[in-house]
Amino acid sequence: MKIVAQIKEPVYQEMELFESKFRDSMSSKVALLNRITHYIVNRKGKQMRPMFVFLTAKLLNNGEVNERTYRGAAVIELIHTATLVHDDVVDESNKRRGFFSINALWKNKIAVLVGDYLLSKGLLLSIDNEDFDLLKIISVAVREMSEGELLQIEKARRLDITEEVYYEIIRQKTATLIAACCSLGASSVKPESADVETFRKFGELCGMAFQIKDDLFDYGAKQIGKPTGIDIKEQKMTLPLIYALNHCTKKEKSWVINSIKNHNKDKKRVKEVIAFVKDKGGLDYAVTKMLQYRDQALELLSMYPESDYKSALELMVNYVVDRKK
Repeated sequence: MKIVAQIKEPVYQEMELFESKFRDSMSSKVALLNRITHYIVNRKGKQMRPMFVFLTAKLLNNGEVNERTYRGAAVIELIHTATLVHDDVVDESNKRRGFFSINALWKNKIAVLVGDYLLSKGLLLSIDNEDFDLLKIISVAVREMSEGELLQIEKARRLDITEEVYYEIIRQKTATLIAACCSLGASSVKPESADVETFRKFGELCGMAFQIKDDLFDYGAKQIGKPTGIDIKEQKMTLPLIYALNHCTKKEKSWVINSIKNHNKDKKRVKEVIAFVKDKGGLDYAVTKMLQYRDQALELLSMYPESDYKSALELMVNYVVDRKK
């Protein structure tokens, strides 16, 4: 957590003020809703998304942010939280970050309605302040996240994902949200400048590296955030697995696909698949690709003058690939 505190340092005051603004942006006249949103706010994670927004804005604007920056950060958090609430319903998940999910405590119907409420609050926050440029960035991100999820579901049924399709899925599912945070930060202080696209690309590269790192956790040691073999049990095609399947015999390939489709609950078989992927160089290949994305992101940052905000973003990029969970 030390590194996260270091990243947060240059935007600490903004993040403190953001917390109260974000809380206010969720308020409603309905007591049940307020009880649920209070529960959500008190169980937030590391808050990487608003940090990306504020660090980008301060880097481009001589250390200053404005009200649009705060609104941009609030909108992305509202809409992201809405998608998480809906995801838990779709996945029938009872836990989020170690706490009970909304659907576990209040049932699916209420969870879906709360997600809809947060989504509309986010959209209205932009519309009421005529932040149409920010609204467009967010709306594109939401569309892409939905498409990415559906593309993954469509492809998972056949287990025939190519490397190109995999990159497209993770670009839409994961990278597009971080890209939106960075382009929002840029657009809040420098609307219609070339920096908006530069930082969209920067965020996308960070997001790609982030997701590949997540894939690698599935093959890692026990002490990480999620148990090993989860992706295999859920029949998710990840980069190490795709690489291994592209570099093996027909017989090996049919054994792996049969294992994933029909024996994904068998712990011994899942362990064998993990060993097979490692043996075929799937992990090494994924690490190489992840580091390429990291280096491209750092290259984009290198065009900007030195500052505390630039250093924090560099630290963030490295944290994405070095984190332990």
